Amino acid sequence: MSQIYYISKTDILDKNILINHIYSNHELNYYYSDDFSLEFYILLARAGFISVSLTENNQEYILPNIQVDYAVLQFDNLHISKKVKKLLNKPELYSFSINNSLKEVLDGIDNYHNDNWIVGKYRELIENLYNQDFGDEFKIMCFELRCNSTGKLIAGEVGYKIGSTYTSLSGFSTKAKEYNNWGKLQMILLSNYLENNSYSFWNLGQSFMQYKLDLGAKVLPRLEFLSLFLKNI
Repeated sequence: MSQIYYISKTDILDKNILINHIYSNHELNYYYSDDFSLEFYILLARAGFISVSLTENNQEYILPNIQVDYAVLQFDNLHISKKVKKLLNKPELYSFSINNSLKEVLDGIDNYHNDNWIVGKYRELIENLYNQDFGDEFKIMCFELRCNSTGKLIAGEVGYKIGSTYTSLSGFSTKAKEYNNWGKLQMILLSNYLENNSYSFWNLGQSFMQYKLDLGAKVLPRLEFLSLFLKNI
């Protein structure tokens, strides 16, 4: 942990530190903390950080990331591939739901990702946040896509709502060939849900993953993203 700085609630609440030493410092984007409190996580999220976790020497840490840039989907830019359009025209095959199966979604993420970071104290934190009501200040959300013929969860993701914004944390889709493109289908259905419920945009986080750009996301530098984000929370 010697190469990144410890960050605390005091740092986030101090506007001078936040704006002049964190937002403006483009050499640093990751920080660390051992504070897994609900209050601190929400403060970080509302300040534009996307937090992951790390275990080192049997110690669990939260790693707030104030990114260099962000992949942001404005819904007018949504791109739907031909293969997904075909699936959209067969609604009898699938069911899309919201906030029904957080544990199952988190288990799916854990089984899918070898380097899953929603584990241990971080997973407990997400589950505790999900069970609390913070209104528009903050809300953990999960989205599920099931096969109607089997009832099996094929794809899902977890993220959070702040104001009129939605930020992705992690997701998964089955690798079974019969469900090719269902992960992309889940993202399209999620985008449609967000647009139909008056969300301002979808923050997909790190911009280096090609599937986000294929979806229609644009890459916004940190300060441009923060200007947009802070106006809508």
